[in-house]
Amino acid sequence: MKILFVGDDWLGSNARSLAEGFRARGHEIMVIDSTPATLPPRLSPSWAYAKSHERRAPWTVEHVHTRLERAAAELRPDLVFAFKSVHLDQRRLLDIPAALHVHYSPDDVSNPVNTTPSYLATESEWDLVVTTKRHNVRELLDRGARNALFVRSAYDPAWHHPSARRTSRQYLVGFIGACRPDRRDGMVSLARTYGAQLLVRGPGWRRVRQLRTTRAEIGGAVYGEDFSIAVASVTANLVLLNSDNRDTHTCRTFEVPAAGGLFVGERTDEHAELLSDGAEAYLFSSRDELDDILERCVAFPDEVAKVAAAGHRRIVEGGHSYADRAEEILRALG
Repeated sequence: MKILFVGDDWLGSNARSLAEGFRARGHEIMVIDSTPATLPPRLSPSWAYAKSHERRAPWTVEHVHTRLERAAAELRPDLVFAFKSVHLDQRRLLDIPAALHVHYSPDDVSNPVNTTPSYLATESEWDLVVTTKRHNVRELLDRGARNALFVRSAYDPAWHHPSARRTSRQYLVGFIGACRPDRRDGMVSLARTYGAQLLVRGPGWRRVRQLRTTRAEIGGAVYGEDFSIAVASVTANLVLLNSDNRDTHTCRTFEVPAAGGLFVGERTDEHAELLSDGAEAYLFSSRDELDDILERCVAFPDEVAKVAAAGHRRIVEGGHSYADRAEEILRALG
């Protein structure tokens, strides 16, 4: 197929990984980067406009659509694939000549922050809406979507793979991900208990004053291969979910074990389906359970290394790459 793909194409983005997944399956693909419109640089005029108008700056949206329409005229695509493109002009996306138009959302599409009025008004016109949240499928169909497909998140083998350590320091426990209100108190509590044995990396954590007063190592976001390098320096890699998305799994579900890290995650049905608790991962439902797991990591390092290795095999041999997800989507389209 010839696929015209629009999504945020920065290094380490899931959109870039999925686009490469289609390419890896032998399809001709042209990617148009929507980042200038959807994630304008902080303090730029387009950023200020988005903050004051609650929509993206018209000139940045026009720039993306101009590139899309020129690309469509050259490629003559069979499929227009939009990766969380709710901030673009939905009418112009759907009017691009192609046999199929697909919208993909990595987030909960019933959460208002992940939609726009213009997207909702035209949602029923997409040939397929893809979601990584199982509960969204019925919700999408109930509000008029023509067709909805659940696919799990994935990992990118180009970035998520076992990596050599770049430091002599080995942290007992670590979390790589954004600071969110539902994570803040728990992370501060972990930092007070484990101090210098804890690594926290991701947007927003340096602004948490209570965290800065502990001995925990706090750093910024890491993307692409740098994520795997960070995982290599942590024994127990926490997989925490986003309550606003009603997550039962997340990208980290696949990225951590693919990178060779020990998966220590919140207990959900999906996590239990994907990885065997105690043999391929460690799951917890409470802080006491998490503390017990971390004590095990200290007392039985050889055992937990075997669990990490088994989790790695389960994910990389289980059909969970972005190329596998691309194939699932195209199979659903027939």
